Amino acid sequence: MTLAASAYAQSAAHHDVIIKNATVMTVTHGNIPNGSVYIKDGKIAAVGENVNAPATATVIDAGGRYLTPGIVDSHSHIALDDDVNEATSPITPHMMMKDAFDYQDKAIYRALAGGVTTSLLLHGSANMIGGQAVVIKHKFGASRDELLFPNAPRSIKFASGENPKRVYGARDQLPSTRMGNFAVQREALVQAQDYMREWDAYNDKIKRGDKDARDATPPKHDLKLEALADILRGKLMVQIHCYRADEMLTEIAMAKEFGYKIRAFHHALEAYKVADQLAANNIAIATFSDWWGYKQEAWDAIPWNATMSMRKGVRVAIKSDSEDYTRRLNQEAAKTIRYGGATEEEALKMITLNAAWIVGVDDRVGSIDVGKDADLVIWNGYPLSSYGVPDKVLIDGEVYFDRTQPGLGTTHYKEGE
Repeated sequence: MTLAASAYAQSAAHHDVIIKNATVMTVTHGNIPNGSVYIKDGKIAAVGENVNAPATATVIDAGGRYLTPGIVDSHSHIALDDDVNEATSPITPHMMMKDAFDYQDKAIYRALAGGVTTSLLLHGSANMIGGQAVVIKHKFGASRDELLFPNAPRSIKFASGENPKRVYGARDQLPSTRMGNFAVQREALVQAQDYMREWDAYNDKIKRGDKDARDATPPKHDLKLEALADILRGKLMVQIHCYRADEMLTEIAMAKEFGYKIRAFHHALEAYKVADQLAANNIAIATFSDWWGYKQEAWDAIPWNATMSMRKGVRVAIKSDSEDYTRRLNQEAAKTIRYGGATEEEALKMITLNAAWIVGVDDRVGSIDVGKDADLVIWNGYPLSSYGVPDKVLIDGEVYFDRTQPGLGTTHYKEGE
């Protein structure tokens, strides 16, 4: 952290803060006109029309503007440079996106300026089973470790469809077809089952204290198989790049075959065709609002997908998959009001609470509720429109972006430091 950033953080940290005179869009319990939010030690301590706070609390007067939770981008590749895909093998679950995380990437700041406070940084889609994701808070200018979301659950990226078959098919390597895609995935998971059985047998022998246990040789550790085993143990949330309805059903069947849970399908442009099956299996989608036709898998995309799937009981998020769109996720979510008639609260949930659930941090962020992290955005206009942009963005109760005070928005980072 720079000296300027450190001084600013120290001035804000551990202070009581109250945001007053705001239209508080809580996401979970409606809007509060002329509401207030009291923040203590980086957490939301009280929300309502009349909130008690110490006289020494720092006051932020919203001036009647809108206050929302920080936006959560449930599918991003920012700050990973060219290290998004380890395309040397279709199965690379031991790759760690944390190892490639560039905490100084200016895309983090640009997203912050668009109201994004949390992002799930995923491996790319070249692999049937790719690497493990990293979750960040957009504390641009802070140290690398300060940007990592504390105790966020682990996620791993799968990908089916055109991408892996194109990548490896171009090299005359398995997989080059959809059949090959799933054959490779199934084979990897069977290897993980065998690996788990070997270790379970060894550990049982040691636990029982068999007479030959002293001389027993443990199985060889294998990072790839250990990561695959963690999928089967339920220690990794499975996030799947998947477009077509038939492939979603195949992925659901394979998850049941091997006993793991799918957290969300990403892109999921044909989710509206199988929304009832997704809802029945508690699988969310992180989708685009209206991208379509950019490749064969996207041909049946419709802008009503998000709302149609939501009406069938699917938990829906709108995500970016783009350094550009991440700055305007509020506008992307607003399109669901136009296409399908989502309500204001439903649209806002798609970039806050629902997205946070996909990431596994909905108990910490995604709504303005007591006990949650004080990740908040003050907008200078209606946030579900092209007329609203963030004036202030707070993360853990600290102001990390302020459009109203020139220079303050970059206090946490100085070029070259």
